[in-house]
Amino acid sequence: MRSKALFCLLPLIIASCTKEVKTKDSLLDHLPPNPSLVIKISNLTNFKSELKNNTSLQNIEGFSSIQEITDKIEGLDHLTTDQTCALALYEVGKGNFDYILATKIDSELFNVDSVTNKTVETLTYEGTGIKKYNLDGLEVFSLQKDKDVLMSSSMMLMENIIRLGNSTSADPVLKKLYEASSISKSATFFIDPTGNPALLPLKDRNNQAQPFSSWVSLDFTANSDEVNLNGVAMAPDSTKNFINLFKGTAPLSNKTPAYAPINAQAILSYTFDDYQVFAKNQNQYLDRIKKTDSLFNTIEEVGLIYLNNEKVVLLKSFGTESLYDYLDHRKIASQSYQGSEILEIQNKSLLEEGFTPLVKNFESNFCTLLENSFIFSENKEALQTIISSYKSSSSFDKNQGYQTAKASLASESSILFVSDESGINLFAEQELSTEVSSDIKENDFKDQVFASQMVMDNGFGHFNILVSKIAKSQERNTVSPLFTLELNTDLATAPQFVKNHRTKKQEVVVQDQNNVLYLISTDGKILWTKQLDGRIQGNIQQVDIYKNGKLQLAFCTNDQFLILDRNGDEVSPFNIQFEGGNLNPLAIFDYDGSRNYRFVITQGRKVHMYNNQGKVVNGFTFKEAPSNILGAPKHFRVGNKDYLVFKQDNGTLRILHRVGSDRIKVAEKIDFSNNEVFLYKNKFSVTNKSGVLHQIDTNGKLVATNFNLNADHGFYATSNTLVFMDDNVLSIKGKKVELELGVYSKPKIFYIYDKIYVGVTDIQNQQIYLFDSQAEPISNFPVYGSSLADLTDMDNDRKLELVAKDQENSLIVYRIN
Repeated sequence: MRSKALFCLLPLIIASCTKEVKTKDSLLDHLPPNPSLVIKISNLTNFKSELKNNTSLQNIEGFSSIQEITDKIEGLDHLTTDQTCALALYEVGKGNFDYILATKIDSELFNVDSVTNKTVETLTYEGTGIKKYNLDGLEVFSLQKDKDVLMSSSMMLMENIIRLGNSTSADPVLKKLYEASSISKSATFFIDPTGNPALLPLKDRNNQAQPFSSWVSLDFTANSDEVNLNGVAMAPDSTKNFINLFKGTAPLSNKTPAYAPINAQAILSYTFDDYQVFAKNQNQYLDRIKKTDSLFNTIEEVGLIYLNNEKVVLLKSFGTESLYDYLDHRKIASQSYQGSEILEIQNKSLLEEGFTPLVKNFESNFCTLLENSFIFSENKEALQTIISSYKSSSSFDKNQGYQTAKASLASESSILFVSDESGINLFAEQELSTEVSSDIKENDFKDQVFASQMVMDNGFGHFNILVSKIAKSQERNTVSPLFTLELNTDLATAPQFVKNHRTKKQEVVVQDQNNVLYLISTDGKILWTKQLDGRIQGNIQQVDIYKNGKLQLAFCTNDQFLILDRNGDEVSPFNIQFEGGNLNPLAIFDYDGSRNYRFVITQGRKVHMYNNQGKVVNGFTFKEAPSNILGAPKHFRVGNKDYLVFKQDNGTLRILHRVGSDRIKVAEKIDFSNNEVFLYKNKFSVTNKSGVLHQIDTNGKLVATNFNLNADHGFYATSNTLVFMDDNVLSIKGKKVELELGVYSKPKIFYIYDKIYVGVTDIQNQQIYLFDSQAEPISNFPVYGSSLADLTDMDNDRKLELVAKDQENSLIVYRIN
């Protein structure tokens, strides 16, 4: 059990030790031999984001057993680089670790200007200069070697590097794995269990079993709710590694979860398609000569079920007759329980002798047969629980934690481990040091599932490790959080969805108070950030100015008109400055859907119109209005005619031709409310501050309808749907819904898959409501959020997601099932 349980916990402990960093091929050759851990980080920004926003990593960040190394790594908080780095941990004294970081030289690599309490001095060792930083009491040492820079928390390690000179050479297996690691992942972990047990905080480090494998390479990914490590565990024929027990066998579908009770603490399953091959591997592993017993020839799975801090063992067989006869002839007694026979058997060491090291410290006192599986236990009550659960179809494979883990794992495994919080606490108490066990028990992992899986291949095993928030059981139209993301500072704009033209999925853009723009992936990772000079006005819009299917982001700040490409880079010549600022949100007109865009920027009374080449459209004559323009102008098409609509602060509604001349003259002045103009039933519709709806048809006829709304009412419309929000009363197509008392936002209408959804936010109580077009609430709304921002189908799976502001510096994405 030790090897598997530890390999579920170890990556989290390692990850929590890792504040941030990166790597390149030759960097390994700078490192002294025998590192306890090597981390290659291929994307510093993503790695920082993944570490910061994952719930599980936040839980274990304060473990006392790793506090020392995490404190030391804080010295690298000021590290900034676009280059890859190699970070290695070394044990310097029992249980104490220091690090070495290797990366390419960069003038902006290590900027400590913001640290007020610092000293910087240069030391010399064997003629080589070493720069020593003391940053608020944390020591960081740095030296240059060739075109690279090495940094460490230990002067002793730096001296070792200098003494070794160029004589260091990376382990060839490590180097091969390192060079083959995926650059699409933010980081990859490398550990050699055969030579570095130091990172495994066991109760007794002097009592080591055979290592799990040779070098292990694990690609690291994480989002707000999940940590995933995927890679390979090497198993050379010349070494006695645990996974070589399965060499030459094929993995099978694991059946142990179908027999374990739904409330089991954990399950551990081993499969092999040929018992004789397994038995031969077992003899080699145990360094023994023993004739293979045919008694277990039909066994293809050994399962361990952990229930109420006890262990139950399962043997799944494709032919039960031989083993059953053997047990029946050697039984001490038997009894029936719910139609199943429970045998008390003589040979208490039968399973330990037959399947060590898979089964250890276990007395096979009782046995029952359920279909084609033998279940053994040390006490009778455990078997009764197994039988009752199995016959009532209350099995572990229906456990929501198992279902969550199963979704991320392969369908067949040589080794499969799945555990809840209780199981992890049990293994920690049995296997890990008292200090680590206490740390684990003191943290809240009740909503987490832990899983690991190994699928044996030719000379190596495919390795998956998962720690995930348990997904809730879903009913139709239920709403559950998909991810939350905390930014470095407060949000300045409402988050919104934008389309990724490569994947066709929807991602999130948002700007913070420091005017940094973020693009966030569908699983909550920051893809890039861009520093802007000002605050974005209104929504970001997407265009295809090259007409090649590749989308760009277009928007105005206070004094700029910008277009950015998919990577956040400016698209020339669309960085246009406007002296004096005070720009309204950007308006984009695409008259006939040909992508010959007209970009309209309004500034006070001025109107600027640009084409796809960033040139002024001289044919547009409406260059300046008699009074200031309110908000972004709107474009509507009725029949085959285009209408451009501008609101002015003198109460004039201007409705123009494409060229800028008046198409419809509205004589009446309107004291505009703080709502947009919409086209409702082919009429230009807008409300005033007295709650009167003004509608102008294409012939210029105006009809006013008094809805007696408050001055701060909300108004939104589509071609056939009219929505008002007045105090706490929401009206959709004339049907009114009275909500809880609060302070409500303007309503928003979303049109998705030919359905209309209406959303509002109770800003005072931070509750979001969502209704259908018949004013019927979507199930289990309201949900938490300080402002509903956008609604879409992110993954094109016919399920909706909404994004909202969460806390002041975070956003949340919900999924509607």
